[in-house]
Amino acid sequence: MKKAIEGIPVNDYTTKLSVSIVYAILASIAMNFFYQPGNIYSSGITGLAQILTTLSTRTMGFNVPVSVTLFVLNVPLFFLAWRKIGKKFTIFTFITVALTSVFMQIVPETTLSDDPIICAIFGGGVMGAGIGFALKNGLSSGGLDIFSITIRKKTGRSVGSISIYFNIMIIFVAGYLFGWQYMFYSALSIFVSGKVTDAVYTKQKKMQVMIITKNPEAVIDEIQKKMRRGITIIHEAEGAYNHDKQTVLITIVTRFELPSLEAVMKKVDPAAFVSISDNVKILGRFYEEEL
Repeated sequence: MKKAIEGIPVNDYTTKLSVSIVYAILASIAMNFFYQPGNIYSSGITGLAQILTTLSTRTMGFNVPVSVTLFVLNVPLFFLAWRKIGKKFTIFTFITVALTSVFMQIVPETTLSDDPIICAIFGGGVMGAGIGFALKNGLSSGGLDIFSITIRKKTGRSVGSISIYFNIMIIFVAGYLFGWQYMFYSALSIFVSGKVTDAVYTKQKKMQVMIITKNPEAVIDEIQKKMRRGITIIHEAEGAYNHDKQTVLITIVTRFELPSLEAVMKKVDPAAFVSISDNVKILGRFYEEEL
């Protein structure tokens, strides 16, 4: 662990710590302002922690805080992340989960609305934004994120969609134990959370870019300097209007990299024609940064 920490640049460390704090605050707001007051069950390990906390109150007569249950349930998943995903990822996931548990404990439970639909929508939106923001910056909120990222590396499916499949069990258990109306409200919240996660976590969205340019070498050099992306070159393309010879470049980038690509094209060849196809499916090797 010491070597993993020593290998992290100071700027990267402070950025990730800031992201951990932001996620912890958002997760605490979702939990204590919307989920708990509305009896809405969250996705993944957080939802399981809520179920166990509710059961402890009903069966044992005392309340085990969600913050404590959440941290305990994440402990075995830290070992999985250490082996399957990466040491740096695991260290910051541990920090994120610990901060989340602390903030959930100190942020007071506040009822903003008694309407369970409002609690489900806004709770899911705030939680999804936190999860997506954390993943976008190379962090995890723990729990099912670890399973989802592991599976996404092998299948290419989106994190939000994978989480929804796992969470079917959570909502059925919540409905069976506490009333079927809570199943539907929790399902709505989980759906909203998954969609917001996908909207924020843009690194998983792949886009095909076709560039028609008269300066292919400069464009290729600058793209490969800024991004680690392969490029297919089609020489001797001919324009139908002027019949001038140009070169077609085809590459795949993520939505997260799109601003970098736009900056490259403005710098190197602002006259180039660039066509972008959104959310394409990839078969074969596609480089993704290690978390």
